[in-house]
Formats: sequence, C-alpha cells, structure tokens
Amino acid sequence: MSEERQLPEWAPEGGGEGFFSEVRPGRDGDSAPHRPRKRRAVLGVEDYERGVLAGDRTILARAITLVESNLPEHQVLAAELVRRVQPHAGGSIRVGVTGVPGAGKSTMIEALGTILCRRGHKLAVLAVDPSSTRSGGSILGDKTRMEDLSREPNAFIRPSPSGGALGGVARKSRETLVLCEAAGFDIALVETVGVGQSEVTVRSMVDIFLLVLIAGAGDDLQGIKKGVIELADLILINKADGDNIPRAQAAMGEMNRVLHYLQPATEGWNSRALTASALTKAGVEELWQTVLDFRKNTQESGEWERRRRRQDVEWMHSMIGEALRQMFYNDAAVKGRLKQLEDLVAEGKMPPAAATMELLERFRSPANR
Repeated sequence: MSEERQLPEWAPEGGGEGFFSEVRPGRDGDSAPHRPRKRRAVLGVEDYERGVLAGDRTILARAITLVESNLPEHQVLAAELVRRVQPHAGGSIRVGVTGVPGAGKSTMIEALGTILCRRGHKLAVLAVDPSSTRSGGSILGDKTRMEDLSREPNAFIRPSPSGGALGGVARKSRETLVLCEAAGFDIALVETVGVGQSEVTVRSMVDIFLLVLIAGAGDDLQGIKKGVIELADLILINKADGDNIPRAQAAMGEMNRVLHYLQPATEGWNSRALTASALTKAGVEELWQTVLDFRKNTQESGEWERRRRRQDVEWMHSMIGEALRQMFYNDAAVKGRLKQLEDLVAEGKMPPAAATMELLERFRSPANR
C-alpha cells in the first residue's frame, strides 16, 4: 500500500492535508468471512395473539405490518388475528384529529399526548401520512415531529402511509385500532392526512372528531369548506399564544356562532370551539376535559354505544368493497383484457364507460371462470 494519501477523484486540486476525505483500500474478501444477517423468526397467529395481548410493542408493530400487507397469505393470517383479539378491544377513547395543513396537528398531539402519558394513560397515535406516488411510502414522517412524545414509555406512535385511501386515513386503520386496544392502550389518537375537505372516513372509526384550525389564515370558512365543520364535535383554534391570542379568541367566537346554526355532529352534544397553544400548553387541559365531558354525555345517552355499532357495520361494508376490488383485479379474464382496454381508452378509441362494462361482463361471465 502506498504511504501517500489517496484523495477521491472529486477532491479539489491541491486539497492536500486540508481535505478530510480520502480513499482507503477495501478489505480482502478472504480475511473476513461472510456472516449472513440473522433472519427474524416467522410468527404464527398464536405468537401474534400472545404478543399483542401481552402488550409486546415489537410484536404489535409486526402485527400492524401484517394487517397492512397485500400478500394473500398475510391477509388470511391478519384476518384470523384480528378476529381473535377483537373481544379484548373496544375499551379506548378514540379521537380523530384533522385540520388544515400547518395548523399544528402533530404538535398539539404531542403536547396532549405527553400530558396523558405522564398521568399513566397508555396512548396509541396512528399518524397517517400522504403516500409517495413513486415509492408508496410516507412523505411527511410525522413520528419525527413528535420527538418528546416518542420518548414516553407509555406512548406508541405508528406512522402509516395513506396508500391513496380516501378520507385521510390508512387502508387498515380500523384493524390497527383493534390491535392497539387489545394491546392495552386506553387512548387512541388518529391523525389524518389533513387536507381539510375530505376527512369523512375517519369519522366512521372514532368516538369524537377534532378539527384543528388556526386564526388569521384568511377566508377560514371557504378554505376548509362547510362539510368538515359539520363533522366536527370539537373545533380547536391552535397557536393561541403571544400576539396571536386576540385573533384566536375572535376565531373561536366566530366558529361558535357558525356551529350554533349547524346540526350537531353527534346527537345530544353541542359542538363547540376552544382555543389552545401547543407551544405554551395553555388550553390543553381544557381540551382533554371537554373530550371527557363528551364521553360522559354520550355514554349516558347511549349514543357512544350506538355509534360503535354503526361503525362496525360500516367496517363490514368497507371490507366487502375491498375484497370485491381485489377479486376483480385478480380475475384472470379481467387481467387478460385490462391492459388492452386501458390503451384503447388512453388513445380515445373507446369510452371509459364501455371499457368498464366489458370488464364487468368478463368478471361476471361463468364462461371465463
């Protein structure tokens, strides 16, 4: 080996001792035997069941990955696992959190979650990120923005890509909720993608729906649309600190006036607006107390249980739709003609409606079975 330092080819000319990087010779392959990476043990449904019910976070994380998988063998295993643990689920308070981009949803969840964990609650946060159109993975990485909460031993944060699912939630968020509840988490916060206009699906899987807004964003009502306000049980004007406090108070008053004229999202509960600051923690205690008041009110009226039962029926229909979609696209008769019809539609040689009808006829035809 030459004693002279070998600089990389992209080093500046005359870099000399002042250039830190250098090229080192590689290791002789014969001197370091290859050690294959140890593979994780394959788990059966009993292993997953025991681990989830014991609150093993590693097993819980693997179980969530299992239910999110598109592999047919994983889907069968996941369905059996969810069936087994579901009798142990249902005991948590499920809170859906949405809002316009930049409203501080993740920061507020961290502020609230840290307080709850330090009170002894076990908190599961399902942070749903938009999906990359290239890789299918998460884009925003919400877990990295909850640094303090991620260090709490009573918190479990699971970021999941939305996978293109509508309504701002991941495709398997309901199953993930069941697994987390079976693992002993008594509070579940579901943070949606947060487009502020189409957060409908999350309403069908949580007990209380929280909309996070900020003051002074300009044309608030038109920006978030009336529809998402009608879904909200609670509206939180975030970033009520410093010079922004008067604007936040004014926005809260405006929202309460709007809510007065709308039909309540939950029977027997008057939707309301509050202010809080995730930065100073002002108003966070009041926020959680309002959630507890909502639970007390709806449990006494029976609406809490009725909503859960309606959500189970909606879950069933959602699973039927997903199963039919998979059956359709996996059908041999459909797959054999799909690409040709796609090309014809793209070239303007066939209307989309006609292509759809042909594929459905092929799918339904007994001759192609």
